[in-house]
Amino acid sequence: MSLFDTTQLSLEAALRGASLRQTLLTSNLANVNTPGYQRKDVDFHATLRAAQETAAPLEEISFDAVTESDRVVRPDGSGVDADTEAAALAQNALEYQALVQVASARTGILQTAMGVR
Repeated sequence: MSLFDTTQLSLEAALRGASLRQTLLTSNLANVNTPGYQRKDVDFHATLRAAQETAAPLEEISFDAVTESDRVVRPDGSGVDADTEAAALAQNALEYQALVQVASARTGILQTAMGVR
């Protein structure tokens, strides 16, 4: 039996996925002027949803980065649009922050229930 419930495990998995996505989006933005660079991303929402639907162990979820090799948005062959990446980066950062706040609130509730706080 796990110490943490499905919600807590889902939050932790979502944080791992959002963290990976932040890394990929930052890398995309850093390589915006690299000729031929292909955008990378991860759809951690779909992976997490599929794991929850199949009752897969949430602690074992791995998120796989996908390279969008068929996407070209610049004449130099780059698949990265700086404005799109910056918007996705901001959106992901807000989502990560919200996940952290929810996880922190849940931890606070547990600490209060245990009499630690």
